[in-house]
Amino acid sequence: MALKTFRPLTPASRFKALPDFAEITKDKPEKALLETLKKSGGRNNNGRMTMRHRGGGHKRKYRIIDFKRSKRDIVAEVIAIEYDPNRSARIALLQYTDGEKAYIIAPIGLSVGAKVSAGVSAEPAVGNALPLKSIPLGTTIHNVELISGRGAQIVRSAGGAAVLANREAGFALVKLPSGEIRKINAECYATIGQVGNSDHMNVSSGKAGRTRWLGRRPHVRGMVMNPVDHPMGGGQGKSKGGGGRHHPMSPWGQLAKGFKTRRKHKPSDRFIVQRRKGKVKN
Repeated sequence: MALKTFRPLTPASRFKALPDFAEITKDKPEKALLETLKKSGGRNNNGRMTMRHRGGGHKRKYRIIDFKRSKRDIVAEVIAIEYDPNRSARIALLQYTDGEKAYIIAPIGLSVGAKVSAGVSAEPAVGNALPLKSIPLGTTIHNVELISGRGAQIVRSAGGAAVLANREAGFALVKLPSGEIRKINAECYATIGQVGNSDHMNVSSGKAGRTRWLGRRPHVRGMVMNPVDHPMGGGQGKSKGGGGRHHPMSPWGQLAKGFKTRRKHKPSDRFIVQRRKGKVKN
């Protein structure tokens, strides 16, 4: 994937960098693999806003992605690479030999006409899904399961890639994109390769309107609010909360920097070998 840049004829086009969609081969999604996607505007079932800065945006349909790779030991052909408005990665449309179609996340190097499969006996090639026990050490992987049979939960966004580092006592040690090293059951499935659309991180919308199309509303800094509206509001001029130095915090007073919110004794701690910041777990 590459990015398009524009001549600075308007303020919006000056810093705009958008995907060129050169890898897309089909512009209409498969109708049988679509679901209605209802928007909440950041509100819960009581109508109360629980997530700020959400609302509006273009209408979308959800593409049903086969994160479980449920059809095992059956060869499928990639018949299209498509855009998915619900995720940063591109998706690939597969057609199995029995005629069934399914979507998967499209990795780098997967093109139309390629053959992919899933199962213990599958070859460790790009787009194939295998259990971690069958993947060679040092292989780049994505779409990794955390619980066997649940379906891929991690390393699914654009450009994401994990590395299978080691295996011991029925577990695989996987180095995640964050740098964290985690133990995962060796029966869990993962897909070979790196998620495509790796230039997504360099996209610049260029104007506020394009951000609104994505359903993101304006985000107002606490510092420019009044004291009644935010702990960091008020003060004469540009002050850090009421005229004195005030630590960054949420509108409800929870510290935003350095305050640990993870539970001290979380059950998944025993699966984390090394934290993402390089601290080895004792």
